[in-house]
Amino acid sequence: MTTFLYDKTFEGLLTLVFESFRLKANADVILGKRNYQVSLLDNPIEIETDIEKAERVWKGLLTKTSKKSAEMIYHAFLSEMDGVEMWIYKYLKLAFSEKYDVSVNYREESVLQIKQIQQSVLREAHRMFMFVRFQRTSANIYFSPIQPVYDVIPLIGKHFKNRFKDQIWVIYDTLRNYGLYYDKKNVQEIKLEQQNYSKSSGKINASLLEEKEETYQILWKNYFDSINIKERKNLKVQMQFMPKRFWNYLPEMNE
Repeated sequence: MTTFLYDKTFEGLLTLVFESFRLKANADVILGKRNYQVSLLDNPIEIETDIEKAERVWKGLLTKTSKKSAEMIYHAFLSEMDGVEMWIYKYLKLAFSEKYDVSVNYREESVLQIKQIQQSVLREAHRMFMFVRFQRTSANIYFSPIQPVYDVIPLIGKHFKNRFKDQIWVIYDTLRNYGLYYDKKNVQEIKLEQQNYSKSSGKINASLLEEKEETYQILWKNYFDSINIKERKNLKVQMQFMPKRFWNYLPEMNE
């Protein structure tokens, strides 16, 4: 059994596809290098990420389909789902072997799987647009923690840059320990060296908050409570629009 090992980056996965074709070796299993346990039944092939080779695969894909359709595999990769690498690998093998654009051929299992995974990831990214709540710090930086199911940080920067272009802000994925920083000009990925927030509630340490921030949060919660009609409260419907896993980071849902 041939097992390909890579560094769990998208560029690494595209390099893996390139090497699979070059070596004429079909991947039976694809794993991250850290996840691999030696087996006597395996024929492991370790792949070193090569940006030039990754770009050749990407450019080759763009000759077979549109940019929008090509991005489908990147979005699927961001899901971090078990086995998603094999679905992407099978999809790319199919794409390069056929003369037509396979991206809409949902009779092919790999195409259907990739499309469904992409939809889940994009749905999660869209939820960030609705459920991000900023806290203003004493340094006049607006901070928002998030805990998405999928790695959607690469997909949300443009939206928030356009929406809050006159503010300095940070949106931080507390599960994956990295996020986005916007300085009123550019958006860049960052990794915080110190955790000055509660991972369970998302609240910044009180000493770092802007003086009136806690008051604003109380006012927002009071407003939210005042527009709710208790007699018409339907928890089941509410959770359909506002899944409970987001509640910890929403001030209006805190007791």
